Amino acid sequence: MAQKGVQLDRETFSCSICLDLLKDPVTIPCGHSYCMNCIKTHFDEEDRKGIHSCPQCRKTFTPRPVLEKNIMLAALVEQLKKTGLQAAPADHCYAGPEDVACDVCTGRKLKAIKSCLFCLASYCEKYLQPHYDAAPLKKHKLVAPSKKLQENICSRHDEVMKIFCRTDQQSICYLCTMDEHKGHETVPAAAERTEKQKELEVRRLNIQQRIQEREQDVKLLQQEVEAINGSADKAVEDSEKMFTELIRLIQKRSSDVKQQVRSQQETEVSRVKELREKLEQEIAELKRKDGELEQLSHTEDHNQFLHNYPSLSALSESTHSSSINIRPLRYFEDVTAAVSETRDKLQDILREEWTNISLTVTEVDVLLSPPEPKTRAEFLKYSREITLDPNTAHTWLLLSNGNRKATRMKQPQHYANHPDRFTGCKQVLSRESLTERCYWEVEWRGKEVYVAVAYKNIIRHGISNEAGFGYNDNSWALYCNINKYNVWPLKGHIVLSGPRSSRVGVYLDHRTGILSFYCVSETMTLLHSPDHIHSAALCWTLALLL
Repeated sequence: MAQKGVQLDRETFSCSICLDLLKDPVTIPCGHSYCMNCIKTHFDEEDRKGIHSCPQCRKTFTPRPVLEKNIMLAALVEQLKKTGLQAAPADHCYAGPEDVACDVCTGRKLKAIKSCLFCLASYCEKYLQPHYDAAPLKKHKLVAPSKKLQENICSRHDEVMKIFCRTDQQSICYLCTMDEHKGHETVPAAAERTEKQKELEVRRLNIQQRIQEREQDVKLLQQEVEAINGSADKAVEDSEKMFTELIRLIQKRSSDVKQQVRSQQETEVSRVKELREKLEQEIAELKRKDGELEQLSHTEDHNQFLHNYPSLSALSESTHSSSINIRPLRYFEDVTAAVSETRDKLQDILREEWTNISLTVTEVDVLLSPPEPKTRAEFLKYSREITLDPNTAHTWLLLSNGNRKATRMKQPQHYANHPDRFTGCKQVLSRESLTERCYWEVEWRGKEVYVAVAYKNIIRHGISNEAGFGYNDNSWALYCNINKYNVWPLKGHIVLSGPRSSRVGVYLDHRTGILSFYCVSETMTLLHSPDHIHSAALCWTLALLL
């Protein structure tokens, strides 16, 4: 029992990085303690990320914590040493088949706790100590134990490969630059690693974005399954009620219709579920790829990183549509209408109309989208009444007429403080979120105005590119003045041609990601339609007056 108690004390006062008793112990903000040199080396390796973390609990710190010696803990460790507490016996630290062995040990080798990229050797705790004590050795790069250190040696010149040849895309030594790689574009391996690390982060962001898009698509597909089932169930229920009124023959027809609806329902649900499964498989593959890239991003050996990067960075193109278009929830209503019409006819007419009922069930297309409107009358079918939100209005904008009109004033208005209010750009946001298909018109007068559509998470403070409509990824803006139209997407503006009018129409099909700006006069003239907006986020309409 006494021996067990000593073992517990040894573990309590040991550094989890070097596994030895604490030397110059420091305690970081999360409460864990380490040797001064151990945690300093760990933080040095994380400096390039800008975020530092605890090796045990992984809690992150920004900025880098200031390390100060824990006087009380240091005194306690010294006192325990005097009472006989020593480092853990080495007999349980011998290197096994899967371990990296110390290159200096003779006889039975101990497990290495660090590898040196400068010495190209791995060291156990005993032989690693000079790298912490000797000034020249402190400059060496220590990494986690690695069995692949010899791969850093040039097979031709037996020199350390610290250079990367961009011409041939391989690691080389300095002698290689004088013969077979003479005249090639070469950079330090660390510099190339930095560039590739940036590319890796971009690829990870792309993967994560695709994961989010696919997860959203899966949700939309689930909603479509529910809509198909609900519509089919209602069609069956209504059909059964009407067919029971037509006695025996109609009961037979009822059974036939039910069978056809259910068959088509099963077909459509199976199709949607199959697509959903493919998307889920793609999500799983993307997550696996992201995990591999994350693991590669933490590789400390530059050459290993550069060696593995080409094979892991390749990303296959998606085989599926970038978005799932859910159509209006009308699947089997035509069946109900056909049955209702047939119910009012006699038995002989029912026989003639049976073909029409059968074809109605068979020709249901759950992904058939209504055509985009062409005339103003067609657009007005999707008309939405828009009101402006006083909590978002800049103080130089006056809202009136039931918050349907905004006017720029020469003096600031007295609005209560609100976190949603624009403080730099003279802008205002609508109360209504814009979903499904919708259309609205903006009447303007004066010198100039912006009509815009944006996501709710657009920045509200300051006059930077992040806050102004059309200057960021969160908004699209049409600029109108008495002489011209401009559209302001990210990173520049496009001058548009079109008739001059004081009325602008905005059409949004949220599900398909279509946004269009029109000049409304005697005819509808399309001014601009951005390539695509993200249908996964809710949009709001905005207006900016200058």
